[in-house]
Amino acid sequence: MAYPQQEIFTVSQVTTHLRELLESHPFLSDLWIVGEVSNRRASPAGHTYFTLKDSVSSLNCVLFRGNVGSGAALLENGKSVRTHGRMSFYEPRGSIDFMVDRVLPEGEGELARELERLKARLSQEGLFEESRKRPLPLFPQVVGVVTSPTGAAWQDIQNVIRRRYPLAALLLSPTQVQGLDAAPSIAAALARLDGAGSADVIILARGGGSLEDLWPFNEEAVARAVFGSRIPVVSGVGHETDFTIADYVADRRAPTPSAAAELVVPDQAALRQAVSEWADRAWRGVARTAANNRGDVANLTRRLDSALPDLNGLKRRVDDLGDAVSGGFRNRLQLARVEVDGLERRLRTLDPAATLRRGFSVVQRNDTGQVITTAGQVTGGDALTITLADGTIPATVIDGIASELTQSATPEIAAPTTTVSNDTTLDSVADTPTPETVPDPDPEPEPQSPPRTTRRNRPKPAEPPGMERLF
Repeated sequence: MAYPQQEIFTVSQVTTHLRELLESHPFLSDLWIVGEVSNRRASPAGHTYFTLKDSVSSLNCVLFRGNVGSGAALLENGKSVRTHGRMSFYEPRGSIDFMVDRVLPEGEGELARELERLKARLSQEGLFEESRKRPLPLFPQVVGVVTSPTGAAWQDIQNVIRRRYPLAALLLSPTQVQGLDAAPSIAAALARLDGAGSADVIILARGGGSLEDLWPFNEEAVARAVFGSRIPVVSGVGHETDFTIADYVADRRAPTPSAAAELVVPDQAALRQAVSEWADRAWRGVARTAANNRGDVANLTRRLDSALPDLNGLKRRVDDLGDAVSGGFRNRLQLARVEVDGLERRLRTLDPAATLRRGFSVVQRNDTGQVITTAGQVTGGDALTITLADGTIPATVIDGIASELTQSATPEIAAPTTTVSNDTTLDSVADTPTPETVPDPDPEPEPQSPPRTTRRNRPKPAEPPGMERLF
């Protein structure tokens, strides 16, 4: 029997073709499959292998460890789950496997039970503790928002912030809020805002939906991202009756995205009203204080006026005392002037120059300056000086008799003459040394002019030989 000639393929070529057909098929590359978990086992590398089965068939499945937040904890033998993934052909073993990337509980009841189990575990770890939750800033300058840029939640938040507190700036960190990749995207968006550090508070928001739609906000990855944020987080997910794990971990929970926006910023109308009331209270307080102070000042003024002394009487007393003091000083000054005048007259009386002006003279020895008061104090040849009111006359004792010499008209032989002023006292005259006069051995007779008759040189009564009138 003859067979038609056909092309022959290798096993590897066929298995490769099967893998490409399965992975390129649009239906088989995006599947949700419901089944019961059996034969679950974990490899040393961290991958999870299991079988999904129903009452008729079974399907080999694998969940790689790199799928963060995939729900691997839900894979328990005998548990019904909903899995998402794609079909693939494993060439070395020649088997068709379902490559799982997401696991969810099957049915709303099962989802609710899984949610409670995760809540209990996170609560035991302390993620829901009220003591760790931080207060929100009163007047935030920058409000960070983690939500979808195309959703209604973002529009609602913008409208509320613009209406209530336009001074705050909005900073959006966009993310997916639904689907398989929503949980990792939300955690990454929170980490971006927290790392930037420019926001004062963060709003985590999403509109309402079913439990499956809100499930990313129940993921452990989102809960730990909210817990690790250094910036306070306000959760505004779903409607008022919707609660997620993110609500329990956040610092504050709001029933809706709009309510979250109202929670993080103050109302400018309320602020204006409060400022106006504070200003009114402040002005009333100032007015009341001023009125009280004016009353106190008036009372103190009256007390001071009543305690003041009689200034007019004191002024009169001061004037009287001034007059008395002035009169006393004038009297005392007059008496002092009278005493000074008497002392001046007495001094003029005792003035030696005045005595000389009355015609008396003082005779002194030239060698010692001694005043001669008796004839026995001189001997022949002693040089003397006779002091008069208007000058001095040198003299020499001859044979014990004083001979008065007249001043020579010749300058070469004239004796020095000392003029004594009216202020010269007797003691000063006595202390003035007089040069010793040396007599000329051969005096020549000088022509004598007849003396003028004056009070000083008019004829005097004859005195005994050797004597000179002193007083």
